[in-house]
Amino acid sequence: MSQDAATAPLTAPGDPEAVPGPEPLPHGLGVSLPHADAAAKTEGTFPYAADLWAEGLLWAAVLRSPHAHARIVSIDTRHAREMPGVRAVVTHEDVPGTPRHGRGTPDRPVFAAEVVRHHGEPIAAVAADHPDTARMAAAAVIVEYEVLDPVTDPEQAFEAEPLHPDGNLIRHIPLSHGDPDAAGEVVVEGLYRIGRQDPAPIGAEAGLAVPRPDGGVELYLASTDPHADRNTAAACYGLSPEQVKIVVTGVPGATADREDQGFQLPLGLLALATGCPVKLTATREESFLGHAHRHPTLLRYRHHADADGRLVKVEAQILLDAGPYADTSADALAAAVSFACGPYVVPNAFIEGWAVRTNNPPSGHVRGEGAMQVCAAYEAQMDKLARRLGQDPADLRLRNVLATGDVLPIGQTVTCPAPVAELLQAVRDEPLPALPKDAPEDEWLLPGGPEGAGEPGAVRRGVGYGLGMVHMLGAEGADEVSTATVKVEDGVATVLCAAVESGQGFTTLARQIVQETLGIDEVRVAPVDTDQPPAGAGCRGRHTWVSGGAVERAAKMVRTQLLQPLAHTFGMSTELLQIADGKITSYDGVLSTTVAEALEGKSLWATAQCRPHPTEPLNADGQGDAFVGLAFCAIRAVVDVDIELGSVRVVELAVAQDVGRVLNPAQLTARIEAGVTQGVGIALTENLRTPRGLVRHPDLTGYALPTALDAPDIRIVRLVEERDVVAPFGAKSVSAVPVVTSPAAIASAVRAATGRPVNRLPIRPQAAVVVER
Repeated sequence: MSQDAATAPLTAPGDPEAVPGPEPLPHGLGVSLPHADAAAKTEGTFPYAADLWAEGLLWAAVLRSPHAHARIVSIDTRHAREMPGVRAVVTHEDVPGTPRHGRGTPDRPVFAAEVVRHHGEPIAAVAADHPDTARMAAAAVIVEYEVLDPVTDPEQAFEAEPLHPDGNLIRHIPLSHGDPDAAGEVVVEGLYRIGRQDPAPIGAEAGLAVPRPDGGVELYLASTDPHADRNTAAACYGLSPEQVKIVVTGVPGATADREDQGFQLPLGLLALATGCPVKLTATREESFLGHAHRHPTLLRYRHHADADGRLVKVEAQILLDAGPYADTSADALAAAVSFACGPYVVPNAFIEGWAVRTNNPPSGHVRGEGAMQVCAAYEAQMDKLARRLGQDPADLRLRNVLATGDVLPIGQTVTCPAPVAELLQAVRDEPLPALPKDAPEDEWLLPGGPEGAGEPGAVRRGVGYGLGMVHMLGAEGADEVSTATVKVEDGVATVLCAAVESGQGFTTLARQIVQETLGIDEVRVAPVDTDQPPAGAGCRGRHTWVSGGAVERAAKMVRTQLLQPLAHTFGMSTELLQIADGKITSYDGVLSTTVAEALEGKSLWATAQCRPHPTEPLNADGQGDAFVGLAFCAIRAVVDVDIELGSVRVVELAVAQDVGRVLNPAQLTARIEAGVTQGVGIALTENLRTPRGLVRHPDLTGYALPTALDAPDIRIVRLVEERDVVAPFGAKSVSAVPVVTSPAAIASAVRAATGRPVNRLPIRPQAAVVVER
């Protein structure tokens, strides 16, 4: 554009030669504001931890156990220390005292000292001038093992010798609700197994440790709970929390606790030992060996119902394989036992749950933990009950669904919106997808995809249903609190909150909240580090609720500061002023000014906290008001099954979800679709195999994640916006509940197509083969 053209005045709006002004940018709650980091990620400039660099950098490598269970006879680091370029080698002897770490229960050593309890447990770590040197030096550490028989069957853990000083039983919950002698006219039973899934983060787990002049250390990590990680690191280094700082680098997506603490901790030890910055980038194999996985679960169920199909009693036994360390297994067990009956009214329930130690890989927090495993089992039971009674599976479910005001088996009354019937009716009434044609050009529609070996005549279509529920925030007395500060200077708002953006969209939500409250378009979210007040972990919708709530409260305090002088001048209350579209107006129209004018020359700030209402632990009978809020989902799955090969193609998943309030439509849709697709992997492909406790094929070739070609048509047919009055904005968590529900719905559809019981996830081909006699 020429200079003249650039400075020419605009013509009148009615003139045919008028030049339209720029479209106003969308802002505020309820609009699809794009992710703040979307451009950086697409352009390749997003600062991931694996891209970090520092002057004088050393490289780290970790020696891990090749055995699932062994006694350490000796560790010889002499050869590794003598290698040229090696600057430090650390083992358990270099850890001050005997600290323990772990996300929930701290019971794990930094390095194995006397006993190795799982394949891949850290033994030693090395810092060297070159990454190849570090890896060779780690391999040069000589460890003499006395190999022991691993305990890999969780049912054997009750009688096995203790694998840990704290014993093999992590938690036992016996839930009793109602009349133990109640019985139904119809009884169905089932035994179900859920495999081990890995969170499989896309980006490499990496970190950088930099020693500080005061004898402390700074850790640059993709942490999702930086303050908890800082406190753990300080305890393991023998330092005060003030001497350890964690700076959160770009998190490349997280569907669980993103960083393995056993990976983080050696970094700081090496930096303190060498006085130099130390970087470690984990291989994919190390990620599979080190971080927590979903709990493999064994479930036994017995459902009682009357002749009309109304549930009378549910009995269940639930056994979670925690691996060798407790981690968050107690929380996962509480969720599993509490939701063992699903979103159904069950007057009598007797559930017994255990979490036990084994020598299998460690288990911990993965999206929908506990709730996902029991959903697969109780929905299979509902299918069995419908088949036994000759009823439509959807009708049977509708006869029993939970609603607001009903009581959960833990004795807690459901006070939040629970539109379960509406969700199920929405997916049931949605038109079914068209049947594929038996024509050569449509062979790609066959299970197995293009060039598949299947025959159209062997394909059977099935329709199944799944109803799922999850809790939001922590449970059983967890102190859920977050702190945020909102500052406004030179017309720009800045949000300071230690809530980590892990892909859930918190930074975008924080911008929308401030835009909505203050009418300021330009909102920045400061990087996260532990110099800020804590905000807690990024899971179970916490940051939408507690961190978003803290941002809203701080923004409202700034709003009051902004409006008070104007209100005082005009002799009115600030409640009589409103901010909309960048303007401040009074109820009577006397006052009208812009936010920019009101802010001119002012610097405003406020800090606020958000703490939801308290909960309580489950008592000896598994009773208690344990949860802050609940979210629900209904999914109808349509699958095509080749009954000769056992291959399954998910044709369509129709989703209806209880979301409370839509804060960002595009972001919410993406979260639901991602959760459903993750559930497809759990249902059909994802199973980390661990014969005798050893991880087989710890890579993305051996562990089959669903790709874009595996993703079915996902139709969001209903979003129920019935606001939860105790939640900020009335919004509910949206990511976990479709993960919980979709595997159960897919298994239900495979049962409908084949008539087979399908009692294991992921579904193996032999479970979907129909042998005609």
